[in-house]
Amino acid sequence: MSVPRLSAFAQTLVTETAFDVLALAKALKAKGKSVIELQIGDSPFPSTASALREGVKAIHDGQTHYCPSPGLPSFRNTIARFLTDELKTQIAAEEVVVASGAKVFEQLFCEAFLDAGDEVLVFTPHFPTYPPNIARRGGKMVLSTLRQEKDFRPDIDSVRAFVQRPRARAVFLNSPHNPTGGVATREDLEELGRVLAGTDIALFSDEPYCHMVWRGVHVSPLQVPSLRERTVACYTFSKSYSMSGWRLGYAVAHPQVADRLARMINTAFSCTPPFVQWAGQAALENDAAERDSQMAQFRRKVEVLVQALRKVEGVQVLDPAGTFYAFPRVVDICRRLGITSHGLALFLLEAADDRQGVACLGGECFGEAGQGFLRFSCAEPDDMLVQAVEFMAEAVHRTDRVARFLAERPKYRLTPSQPT
Repeated sequence: MSVPRLSAFAQTLVTETAFDVLALAKALKAKGKSVIELQIGDSPFPSTASALREGVKAIHDGQTHYCPSPGLPSFRNTIARFLTDELKTQIAAEEVVVASGAKVFEQLFCEAFLDAGDEVLVFTPHFPTYPPNIARRGGKMVLSTLRQEKDFRPDIDSVRAFVQRPRARAVFLNSPHNPTGGVATREDLEELGRVLAGTDIALFSDEPYCHMVWRGVHVSPLQVPSLRERTVACYTFSKSYSMSGWRLGYAVAHPQVADRLARMINTAFSCTPPFVQWAGQAALENDAAERDSQMAQFRRKVEVLVQALRKVEGVQVLDPAGTFYAFPRVVDICRRLGITSHGLALFLLEAADDRQGVACLGGECFGEAGQGFLRFSCAEPDDMLVQAVEFMAEAVHRTDRVARFLAERPKYRLTPSQPT
């Protein structure tokens, strides 16, 4: 018996490249290669203390059964109080919906607002799961390029053009931005609100790095009155509280929208494990000091990485306004070697040296606009961040090894038609 035919969507679905490179790095390490892993956006710190303690306690207390689909009432109330204090704007518990991480809200947002043929404005380079979640609903992406010379801030003029399109339905905003580290300012968001006024366009605000803003302060569309009712803002415990493996996040939306999101969670996932929610509640209530200490360490790591990258010939890099990534422009190196930026990333991992390697991502993993960049996370000790950059600085001059790599992997050859 043959396997039934898969849908066109399933046949074309691609995964988040960071996890593919993670698996490759782990496999090479298992064979004895020394690899500095800067490919994935995971925290190097343990989950915060209260979260660990309360999560274990909740399991022993029997918090391992079904619970309300929108989330535990006590947890939703805690989130509402927490955000009201953080954002200095009133958030009600009925606006809060809990899910297994923030990523799932990309899919739920699209289910809530998109019909086949509707268009979504996405600022690019972009998080790699945006396209498949939009495609699930038959939506179409309209791209707006984020530029290094403009600090990777969103181009509001592109939004003005977008709202004139007859099928314009939604905007995806990610600030602080992965992979570039750009941060939208209050002025950007207020102007966005003016442009969207009078339209029926929904706004997805992806805010997992809300505690990683290094210049200024984090501003959410929830704080901008003209954007509040059209916004679904999502948050995660993965970055701020080092709880990536717990899979815990939440969204804030108008109560009518929140109710629909909760119904979708009910039909697809039933609920978020209650012991995980108790861990998250404890983190919000008790772990601010530990969180802020970890954020300060992340900031120092970013500074160490950027300072090291600025010493490498052929690299142009900004000090990111937020996140724990550096997004250096390596166009000169790629042109000299005739290699794509993700080809360069894989070369550094697999082929630059037999005993050592560095795992990072080529910018095109985040869309065509990322071509010519690399993304490094800071999830290693400071000395290893410096070692990784020093390794890269030497490896890009091993032209004989680059030639062998490209002979074996010709798809990573840089062609004249590719953007740089």
